[in-house]
Amino acid sequence: MNDSLMIAGKSYRSRLLVGTGKYKDFAETRAAIDASGAEIVTVAIRRTNIGQNAGEPNLLDVLPPERFTILPNTAGCYTADDAVRTLRLARELLDGHALVKLEVLGDPVSLFPNMPETLKAAEILVKDGFEVMVYCADDPIQAKMLEEIGCVAVMPLASLIGSGMGILNPWNLRLIIDQAKVPVLVDAGVGTASDAAIAMELGCDGVLMNTAIAHAKDPVLMASAMKKAVEAGREAFLAGRMPRKHYSADPSSPTSGLIGS
Repeated sequence: MNDSLMIAGKSYRSRLLVGTGKYKDFAETRAAIDASGAEIVTVAIRRTNIGQNAGEPNLLDVLPPERFTILPNTAGCYTADDAVRTLRLARELLDGHALVKLEVLGDPVSLFPNMPETLKAAEILVKDGFEVMVYCADDPIQAKMLEEIGCVAVMPLASLIGSGMGILNPWNLRLIIDQAKVPVLVDAGVGTASDAAIAMELGCDGVLMNTAIAHAKDPVLMASAMKKAVEAGREAFLAGRMPRKHYSADPSSPTSGLIGS
């Protein structure tokens, strides 16, 4: 079955995107990402060295850009100006790389997106030639606004970043999915494999996660579980689940021709 994820005109086999932070070392990072099967890996430019700090270990030595699509992100940015500046630096470091993840946070406690600043940054970045995948609130109106600005993917949160609380508002996600003409990926809040499967069963095009893998007791094993969950959820969505029947049952076996009837 040819069921590729298309982002900014490029095809990917895996619908699982993973972060590179919070692991104990680069070796564990690479092992977990290999187990996940992810082809797109997101990197926090303000927290991870990809060449801006000479003499320090470089993540790109472990995750070479010729093997993985590096997705620089603006984690830790609280204004549109900071986010734009960070991604322009990333483009220089990655030789003109245009695909980026935008996130502008509202406060350091909830890490909820600041949507006015996110919209402002998205407009600047799209005009500047970036291909913007954007972390956003699960607000269908603002998600549509980001799409209309020209973002190549919208990524509503399932719940707060790093919370592991899973999908708290599936109804809003469905509204966003139903109206979107660009990929919709759940970003933030996934805690375990069932959360990822549910996101895919709802019709999401993919799932982005970091903490759920990196903070598991066995990150490599959890990465493998997430890979399977995303694949299973996608297959279930394509297969089409049976209709729910709230007040009646439907026996698995035929009822006609029973002995004694």
